[in-house]
Amino acid sequence: MAEKPIIICTRGSALALAQSNLIAAQCRAAFPKLQFELKIIKTTGDKLQKASMAKTDPSLPKGLFTKELEVALLAGKADLAVHSLKDLPTELPAGLILAATPEREDVRDVLIYRAAKKSSARGFKANATLKDFPKGATIATSSTRRKMSLLALRPDLNIVEIRGNVATRMQKVADNENIDATVLALAGMTRLKFKIKANGTITGEGVPDGLLASVLDLAAMLPCVGQGAIGLETRDDDERIAKICAKLNHAETFHCVTAERAFLRGMGGGCQSPVGAHAEISGKKISLKAISFRDEVVKRGEAKRPLAEAALLGAQIAEELK
Repeated sequence: MAEKPIIICTRGSALALAQSNLIAAQCRAAFPKLQFELKIIKTTGDKLQKASMAKTDPSLPKGLFTKELEVALLAGKADLAVHSLKDLPTELPAGLILAATPEREDVRDVLIYRAAKKSSARGFKANATLKDFPKGATIATSSTRRKMSLLALRPDLNIVEIRGNVATRMQKVADNENIDATVLALAGMTRLKFKIKANGTITGEGVPDGLLASVLDLAAMLPCVGQGAIGLETRDDDERIAKICAKLNHAETFHCVTAERAFLRGMGGGCQSPVGAHAEISGKKISLKAISFRDEVVKRGEAKRPLAEAALLGAQIAEELK
């Protein structure tokens, strides 16, 4: 009798499906004799598209984009959940674990803006930076971290809300001359097959005409915790799935996100907390840079510890920045 197929659950957004299909392909390559099937589940976050994600509203539940997937795992209706790790709360339900993180994509953010045209009210040159934007320029983002990072660099900017997936946000910038730019994660764009050329043009299916992009360096904007990483969540007692996850895990990525998630846990926040962090490994040491905008006060921290102390490193910097 053939073994039951392994059910991989995922959200139904374009990015979630791209990531889940990537994981499914890795699973099939590593375990060609096993069957893997995708199960699409609608989450609370998908249903609350009009909710303000830039406000840390206590009425909004934690795990907006993960809870229903976790329910499926605990009920045995799925075996493996694929998450954008930045969406996965640091405190998981009893019986579930973060089992693996495949190799991370580029963690940086990208500034998306209209190219200068004679017919346009306002546009910008290729490879523009925030310094090139006029006083009072309007940048749309639903992230508190991005908003506060932008205002720390340019207090004169006008920051407004925006919702929607990657393609929708690009289209809004292209269509609305009251919005000068938006900020997106480079990893998400990459996984959706969008590419940024050296001249700032964006290629890929469905890219609106007249848009340009500039990658923001980490000195300008630290990413959110876990940005660019995919998290694989499973039941903690499922040895069969544990073996699969062990094959897919990228140790360096796992150490880095362990430090970053320990920092976020120590700060007492969720995925919409106004904090950023980025860990890197050099030899047998791991370093972590972090920033907090809690209470609209900018605090920065940086430290290094042995690789085995990744979680302690995150907790240490959180204690310093509280």
